[in-house]
Amino acid sequence: MRAVLLVLLVLLAPTLAHATDGVALGHVLPMWSVAPFVVMLLAIAVLPLAVPHWWEHNANRALVAALLGVPVAIWIGTLDLMQLGHTAHEYAAFIILLGSLFIISGGIVIRGTLAGTPGVNSVLIGIGALLASFIGTTGASMLLIRPLLRANELRQRKTHVIIFFIFLVGNIGGLLTPLGDPPLFLGFLRGVPFLWTFNLAVEWAFCVGILLVVFYVVDSTIFRREDLATPGDLDKEVVEHAVPVHIVGKVNLAFLAGVVVIIFVSGHFQLPGGIQELGMVLMSVLSLWQTPAGLREENDFSWAPIVEVAVIFAGIFATMIPALAILNARGAELGLHEPWQFFWATGVLSSFLDNAPTYLTFTATASGLVGTDAAYLQQLLHTPHGTELLIAISLGAVFMGANTYIGNGPNFMVKAVAERSGVKMPSFFGYMLYSVTILLPLFALRASRSRWRSA
Repeated sequence: MRAVLLVLLVLLAPTLAHATDGVALGHVLPMWSVAPFVVMLLAIAVLPLAVPHWWEHNANRALVAALLGVPVAIWIGTLDLMQLGHTAHEYAAFIILLGSLFIISGGIVIRGTLAGTPGVNSVLIGIGALLASFIGTTGASMLLIRPLLRANELRQRKTHVIIFFIFLVGNIGGLLTPLGDPPLFLGFLRGVPFLWTFNLAVEWAFCVGILLVVFYVVDSTIFRREDLATPGDLDKEVVEHAVPVHIVGKVNLAFLAGVVVIIFVSGHFQLPGGIQELGMVLMSVLSLWQTPAGLREENDFSWAPIVEVAVIFAGIFATMIPALAILNARGAELGLHEPWQFFWATGVLSSFLDNAPTYLTFTATASGLVGTDAAYLQQLLHTPHGTELLIAISLGAVFMGANTYIGNGPNFMVKAVAERSGVKMPSFFGYMLYSVTILLPLFALRASRSRWRSA
């Protein structure tokens, strides 16, 4: 590996010689420098389908991330060490946030008897959609997917329940705060005010409300047909084995609140470097210390999902540096000008790639178009057009991460948990049939009605 890196540095020496002439990094880097980023994203999209058994091992994911990311990191460090350090800090903060929410929510168990009726399912999914903005789409998904599965254990057809759960809890519900979805947190790290995303509450309510109504109608129709086949079975089971619904591991609710307070305070005060991350790590350690191990076992807690996210995003964060720098410097050349163009462009890429780097890619493009610095996204909010573009990008990234299994981290995690519980989930393209039929018309309606302005 060292020999390969040395060869790469020698080959790149002519480019490195220009690094000190004061030209912006995006103007120095050649266009082919985005190739590792493209290959990394293609690997995430294709390898789980082409070689699923090989890809499911985190060691193999780490190998791909290292082969693509380490050479780029060394190169960028030679060109602009400050930029590399800035990216490393963003990656650390990003993973620590996801990890803390994952760890803390894994210690909360919801026990009790719930009947998987359309009403109960709608309430659970609706609560999850609200919680997603405050404990993250990952945290809300891992907290509620198992109670939802237990509630629907006697249902004959429940695949649609999990799919709507992914739509609402794993994605769209996380629109209201930077804690909700990784793209918004990356925006917060680059200066977007913590409370700014509450300006998107109308879009959140519009999409969540319509999807809950559609789900209730679909689930009611399916439930009535099942009830005819097995009359009274569900109600009988609930009556005979009724256990009041209650939460165990409540101390973790305080730790979740602690993470929220830490993020909020760090967004309003200039805290010393690393304090925010140390605070979230402290909440995680306290959760592990104060939560009985049996509760995590009851939740089927495993470190594998968060390790997978950390490994894959290490490669993404390293390889995306050239792409973001070039887009920031040359974004106006791409032909994207209107908010609706950014909404659909961000959404399409968020569907098949990961929505977090896609968000950064298009905010860099918007920054280049408006003439601001992509490292400080709050500058977009200083102009009406910049604000419109940031709204469109935020909506596209969060909403359309739901279009495929690979659009957002919780999607595959929920799918895996459901399949381990015996639910037959659709294939990659089978899932897309649901999203194309249900989500795309909704997004088109929202885009046609939106004026792309915050309140």
